[in-house]
Amino acid sequence: MRLDDFDPNINVEDQRGSGGGFGGFGGGGGGLLLAFLPMIFSRFGCFGVAIAAGLFLVFGGGLQMLGGGMPGGSTASTEASGGRGAAASCTVDAASKAACNAFSSADRTWEAMFAQNGKRFQQPKLVFYSGNGQSGCGAAQSAMGPFYCPSDEGIYLDTSFFQELAQRFGASGDFAQDYVIAHEFGHHIQNLLGTSDRVASLQRRSSETDGNKLSVMLELQADCFAGVWAAKNRDRMDPDDLGEGMTAAKAIGDDTLQRETQGRVVPDSFTHGTSEQRMTWLKRGIDSGDPAQCDTFAGALG
Repeated sequence: MRLDDFDPNINVEDQRGSGGGFGGFGGGGGGLLLAFLPMIFSRFGCFGVAIAAGLFLVFGGGLQMLGGGMPGGSTASTEASGGRGAAASCTVDAASKAACNAFSSADRTWEAMFAQNGKRFQQPKLVFYSGNGQSGCGAAQSAMGPFYCPSDEGIYLDTSFFQELAQRFGASGDFAQDYVIAHEFGHHIQNLLGTSDRVASLQRRSSETDGNKLSVMLELQADCFAGVWAAKNRDRMDPDDLGEGMTAAKAIGDDTLQRETQGRVVPDSFTHGTSEQRMTWLKRGIDSGDPAQCDTFAGALG
């Protein structure tokens, strides 16, 4: 995708090299990680753990789970960025610049759509960290993957995830990376619209299975919103971009991940949707370019 260079006025924080974050304890494999999924989603409130959470929270290996409670942790401060602004933080390496370009494009796109509908738009922030970091929702660790924290309206990213996405899951290409950022930005849009709060309220009154279904609906809408962003920038898309996006969406479907990691599929534990669902909703957003076509809830929110 041929995006413009980032706007130097975007809101960027950089925790890389700050030594922030909390210690973890050794993970016990995919089964333990899956067992913690409901807690992570319920305690995050707005379930910012999106694309890579679907990836890494079902993967065992040498990954670590978070230590301590997730809410109430220290928020990232401007001191953590060492005083660097977007111009410096976004040019640390190619992955940082790609993330900033996608973030800046999504910011412009959604701000314009909100203005057209007479709604107030609030820009989120993009927070880089490496290994361990801190968010308004508590600890941030690379094993969580990219996530959105509603408490401080931050999109948190360890850019090493892009390499993992390409090498481990075969989802390479610039649009696959852009999809990651656009999906997380979609969670910010849900936060601004009040959708996330309504879902969280329903989850608190629901069973674990029903709560998981609501999480799936929220994640699929974020996929669709990512597609809407792409549609609004269709003139920047290359011929291979759609295929890259579909490959990424397929790779991170709950059924695909569970089949590969535990050899069986448990639909009641899905939190992000099947590969087919993720591809379908991403493409619906791309085909329609209309957020109104992203109603994944089918009346579930009343």
